[in-house]
Amino acid sequence: MSEMEKARRSVDFADKPLCLSGRGVTKVFGIGDKKTVAVDHVDFDFHEGEFVSIVGESGSGKTTLSKMLLGLLGQSEGQILFQGKPRDISSGRKKKEYWKGIQAIFQDPFSSFNTFQKVDAVLLDCINMRGGKGLSKQDKYDMMTEACNFVNLKFAELTNKYPFELSGGQMQRLMIARIFLLKPKILLADEPTSMVDACSRATILDMLLNLRDETGMTVIFITHDIGLAYYISDTVYIMEHGKFVEYGKADEVILQPKAPYTKRLISDVPKIHEEWDLSTVDLLKTE
Repeated sequence: MSEMEKARRSVDFADKPLCLSGRGVTKVFGIGDKKTVAVDHVDFDFHEGEFVSIVGESGSGKTTLSKMLLGLLGQSEGQILFQGKPRDISSGRKKKEYWKGIQAIFQDPFSSFNTFQKVDAVLLDCINMRGGKGLSKQDKYDMMTEACNFVNLKFAELTNKYPFELSGGQMQRLMIARIFLLKPKILLADEPTSMVDACSRATILDMLLNLRDETGMTVIFITHDIGLAYYISDTVYIMEHGKFVEYGKADEVILQPKAPYTKRLISDVPKIHEEWDLSTVDLLKTE
């Protein structure tokens, strides 16, 4: 671990103000015999400037929880608090106000953009959302250029292009450029590196860290990859069958795991210098 990473890990976020928290947050789909409890009475506290990872396999409930945090799904039980106050998204206007403070990056960049909206319009919408409608054309151009430079893109090469004309990696970076312009208090990143190669993955993770350091926003990183979570996080929550089975500082959870599920996730990470243990993997039997 580098000296910079050690310094980052030494910060005690328990002393920082809360930006998003929940008590007994639950989501139930269906009724009666067809009832499915996707998220089961979870508690959480996310602090200002904290980089949090929620780790779990497919079907663990982490994506359902992320949709509730964004206000795209309502909770069946429990309470979510935003900046210490009960969150109110009971109307369209109140939802839009809430979304000024929380934004998301999703795993599929191709479905995150309007196919008929050019890159310029995507970035201009962000400037307008932050109250920049009255800025001069040059000022807006400078802001878009700065946002693209932040994610190692050249705005002059993107202008007048549609998102589908970009590569997957460029589109992921453009999504981060949007966040740079919007500067929300909270960024929810749901598997944002799952569709890019290893080199681009490391670049995007470093961009998210730089974005957090640049703006002081809280980042909630949703992932199935416990290795990535350890690399990037201050705090890790491990989710299994809709519950948090373990949480704490990244070093404590990953290096000294207590829950059997956490231990299994760690053991499932392939190590080049060791013989792979496939005993925890369900292999399809063939006759």
